[in-house]
Amino acid sequence: MLNRWSAVDAPDRSDPVAQLVYASRLLGADTDLVLHGGGNTSVKTTVTDLTGESVEVLHVKGSGSDLATMGASGFTALRLARLRALLRLERLRDSEMMNELRCARLDATAPDPSVESLLHALLPHPAVLHSHADALLTLTNQPEGRRLVEEVYGDRVVVVPYVMPGFDLARLCAELFPAQSHPGTVGMVLLNHGLFTFGADAEEAYRRHIELVGLAEERLSRPAARVAAPAGPVSVDRVRLARLRQEISEVAGAPMVLSRYDDPTVRAFLDRPDLAAIATRGPVTPDHVLRTKRVPLVGTDVAGYAKEYQQYVDEHRERARTTLTVLDPAPRVLLDPELGLLTAGRRAADARIAQDIYRHTIDVIEAAEAIGGYQALPAGDIFDVEYWELEQAKLRRGGPAPEFTGEVAVVTGAASGIGRACAAALQARGACVVALDRDPSVTEPGGLARLGLQVDVTDRAAMDAALDTAVDHFGGVDIVVAAAGIFPASQEIAGLDPEAWQRTMAVNAESVAHLFARTHPLLALAPRGGRVVVVASRNAVAPGPGAVSYSASKAAVVQVARVAALEWASDGIRVNVVHPDAVFDTGLWSPEVLEGRARHYGLTVAEYKRRNLLGTEITSARVADLTAALCGDAFAATTGAQVPVDGGNERVI
Repeated sequence: MLNRWSAVDAPDRSDPVAQLVYASRLLGADTDLVLHGGGNTSVKTTVTDLTGESVEVLHVKGSGSDLATMGASGFTALRLARLRALLRLERLRDSEMMNELRCARLDATAPDPSVESLLHALLPHPAVLHSHADALLTLTNQPEGRRLVEEVYGDRVVVVPYVMPGFDLARLCAELFPAQSHPGTVGMVLLNHGLFTFGADAEEAYRRHIELVGLAEERLSRPAARVAAPAGPVSVDRVRLARLRQEISEVAGAPMVLSRYDDPTVRAFLDRPDLAAIATRGPVTPDHVLRTKRVPLVGTDVAGYAKEYQQYVDEHRERARTTLTVLDPAPRVLLDPELGLLTAGRRAADARIAQDIYRHTIDVIEAAEAIGGYQALPAGDIFDVEYWELEQAKLRRGGPAPEFTGEVAVVTGAASGIGRACAAALQARGACVVALDRDPSVTEPGGLARLGLQVDVTDRAAMDAALDTAVDHFGGVDIVVAAAGIFPASQEIAGLDPEAWQRTMAVNAESVAHLFARTHPLLALAPRGGRVVVVASRNAVAPGPGAVSYSASKAAVVQVARVAALEWASDGIRVNVVHPDAVFDTGLWSPEVLEGRARHYGLTVAEYKRRNLLGTEITSARVADLTAALCGDAFAATTGAQVPVDGGNERVI
């Protein structure tokens, strides 16, 4: 374990909060220590309040913050005297504890404090750091975990048996720590949970943390590690993945993202003959259940998993300390020797977090098996965290998800203009977006919910590969927006350029027909039914002179869409068309071209842009909003429609 503290970069000790921010980011940057919001840190200071009185304060990580990106505003300042008074209570419900912690804030607008704030308060040291280090969890998730911890650390740490996080854990630590600690105590190990270290300042607490985790790593390095057999990427039928996603979504009661991973480490784990036994013993630490559920599904029997999950809930429901809102029974992690490691979630971020956690789980299980045997907590203890009253309260407070949450949209021509706007509109409404374009700018980062792929829509092999990649990332396809198109130079029929004609037909019509053929099996498996929108043109119904290739290609693609609407209705797939006109914020219209066209009609540029019945400007965003609406519930009974987005045109009307 590398000590990353830099005397050059670290803030001065005179600013303990800034120093804590620095230490927190160092912990958060190492995924072997914390993952996705895990861990917490604190520092105790004295501040002067509005009345001029000196107040002892605990600055503790706010709930939901991520150590890797922490800033000072991510910490919540709490009155220490109130926290210490709470520790004298014999009993306190966790919901009551959180209310008391909120009331102890100096700033009512600060984030909710960490559920482990009382534990930080009781430790008699200025700076406290807490992580869920993989190496430590490997030691404690053993039949003789306590003995291993004592063997590695001697009496330098206080060892606390597992108790669910919250007030009960804080009270137990309040009893054990004063009784067992001494001047040489540098840390506290919570079995099956994590590590606390402390010091006079954040630097000392960090140095001790890295040292203790390093000692655990040294203990784990003694046995020979399993060698992962080399393995290349495994190709998987995308329709099979989409069908599996459909089953998971049906059990979950909502569309789910399904992401697939396969590498030598995962492959070696999946090839274990005892996979079903070791993978279903439980998570490495109970809070992971909120992201991965208690156990993964080994294989692909989703219905069987759901039945077993319901049995697990029924068996332990009497342990619940609040009215039970049963979570959906769909798996979040799937392990299949043929498909690889798959993770599911309502959002791409949820699936990614589950993947990150389980890849670390694999490392812990492998290391634990090498030194003795992996042993997780009993199912009842995991249930207590999964159905914790604090987590149940979050469910009851949660509002509706964005309209397309869990759904996947493929958008062609997504690097600019209408295609780019459509991709943005769908992503803003919760969809995962696969953005396709030949322009390399399409691959610019756009968050976990966006996958940009550089591809020519007329290259059929490349499009097939792109769809394979899309389904590997997100599990299927729910929405297709065909927005890729070209507008060749103006040319009358008498001087028709055959190459320009063929290229225009290939991009504007033939590529869409191929896209439809390849996505139909995926759209037919969309949990809420497939939806398709073709971005055509006013020229399809009201062509202009000098635009024969463009007008004919757009008319052709409209016919493709109409036939698809007829053929696919029985599969629950809706196919509609939008006809934009005079959309000037696209690559087709440069300032020079706009000025020339406006001058031709004796208009200003502003007047030319509004040359329609309503006198309104048509933008890519307006076309995108209508496209997104056509994919939504408001148009659930509409297919085969052709909707103009042109401000009103006499020739179309």
